[in-house]
Amino acid sequence: MKTFPQSVQKLIEHFSKLPGVGPKSASRMAFHVLNMPKESALDFADTIREMKENVQFCNQCFHLAEGPLCSICQDAERDDKIMMVVEDVLDLIAFESTGEFGGRYHVLGGVISPVNGIGPEELNIFSLFKRLKDSGVVQELIVATNPTLEGEATAMYIKQELVDLGNISITRIARGVPTGADLDYADRSTLAKALSGRIQL
Repeated sequence: MKTFPQSVQKLIEHFSKLPGVGPKSASRMAFHVLNMPKESALDFADTIREMKENVQFCNQCFHLAEGPLCSICQDAERDDKIMMVVEDVLDLIAFESTGEFGGRYHVLGGVISPVNGIGPEELNIFSLFKRLKDSGVVQELIVATNPTLEGEATAMYIKQELVDLGNISITRIARGVPTGADLDYADRSTLAKALSGRIQL
């Protein structure tokens, strides 16, 4: 016997695919949508559709954008002389929320992980190297990958590959963030301190 109508069950299954959402939470979310006013529920569905149709990755830094370049890359007030490398968009947003960084970003889209079959070719690393060489104005590159084994290995790979660019200072965020932690879960104060206390890599 089916517990829910097919459309409700399908929505529950979709919600249960989200990170950290179990069957009970997925059911609650589905019923919340079901109890919404029809106009609100349809607007919710339209917003998801619009996001999937319009949002892409920035051609330059790989942040989220609704055009070729994201709002940060289009901002002429940003400092071109300093760039921060992060693993993913959530890390970028976390650092941006501190209000302590006014330079440029580059999103790798992950970290090097041989165990998972992820090498530099699967990430936005080579585009980082090209961007730095083509720019010619970057004086400091802050490597802000997560403090995990893969994050540290990725940081060292970047440093080794850029050793010939002696005019760029390569730094690493300080150890204020616990080892193994995800940066997007750290609070603003912790990230601000990690940024201000960065060390030479």
